[in-house]
Amino acid sequence: MTDRTSNPNRTPAGLYIHVPFCKTKCPYCDFYSTTDLESVSRWIDALSREMDLYRDLFSSFDSVYFGGGTPSLLDEPAVRRLMATVLDHWQLDPGTEITVEANPDDITEEKLLLYRSLGIGRLSVGVQSFNDRELLFLKRRHDSRGARRALDLVLSSGFDNFGVDLMYGLKGQTRSSWDNSLAEALAFEPAHLSCYQLTVEDRTPFGKLRAEGILKPLGDEAGRRFFLATSHFLQDRGFIHYEISNFAKAKGRMSRHNRKYWAHTPYLGLGPAAHSFLDGKRWWNRRSVKEYCAHLDQGTRPVEGSETLTPQQLRLERLYFGFRTRDGLSVSDLDCDGPTGRLALLEKEGLVRIEGERVVPTIEGFLVADRLPLMFAD
Repeated sequence: MTDRTSNPNRTPAGLYIHVPFCKTKCPYCDFYSTTDLESVSRWIDALSREMDLYRDLFSSFDSVYFGGGTPSLLDEPAVRRLMATVLDHWQLDPGTEITVEANPDDITEEKLLLYRSLGIGRLSVGVQSFNDRELLFLKRRHDSRGARRALDLVLSSGFDNFGVDLMYGLKGQTRSSWDNSLAEALAFEPAHLSCYQLTVEDRTPFGKLRAEGILKPLGDEAGRRFFLATSHFLQDRGFIHYEISNFAKAKGRMSRHNRKYWAHTPYLGLGPAAHSFLDGKRWWNRRSVKEYCAHLDQGTRPVEGSETLTPQQLRLERLYFGFRTRDGLSVSDLDCDGPTGRLALLEKEGLVRIEGERVVPTIEGFLVADRLPLMFAD
């Protein structure tokens, strides 16, 4: 098959590797993972075989993202083997952004030195909160003291490109406790923050509690107030609100890898439940380490499903992603039928700004980003 990434006009692709292992399962998490750590070695063997099957479609990457699950759970031999497997199969462009998601409990001085020695230059630290009561509600493995210890280690080890993940909309959480978590995170001078509202998915333990009426998610108006307060708090302190849930201290600190998802840039996802995208086609792997490994033992791709997007579907996705990001989208993708048109109406309502040939959502526009594409779907 043709090496499609050899096209000089194509934006470099991204590589995502799903590390499907956790010590414990968080009650809110809907990402695929398993607590069976005996499968790590077999999983890496299977990853190597899966890489063999995609060499003809992808030749190099400028971003590598180890997500999970809990990638920081892997011990030194597994991490070294995993990185060697990637480098044995593909060329990484100079300056490639390599990110590892890390839980505070897993962060040690030795592990951070290992990451740096292997060229891993970016960490995403899943703190979620600096409030012990909130961390207990989320059933996190760390407490606030452990979060501070981990971030102190990250700073002392020389990492200057790291992000902190925080979550609002938690049971019993107040605006004051949320502001305190934001302020504590900023004290460590992170380059990036991801601030998510708790989403309760049906097939999680929290989903069951919601169905029983025990857990009540944050209401729309309260969610709106938290969102706007978060945006203003961080922008006032020099952060760029570049995607609904993401903030960067500088343009160069935005997540290069995640931006590929929002821009329809090619990316390859490896591992159980990982998703890929190339030339208008999206496919995803089976949500089972056992089934994933079994397929690759037989030399077949562990694909569970796929879809080829029509031009209309691609356009609708461009609208959906564009209204979620500070980059916005092209005027040509929208209806521009004069001063009384839909775009003019959105601008008048303060939901978008027109900057040359780009339509850029405002902070208020971010709040209704899921609805805006529907205005231009025809």
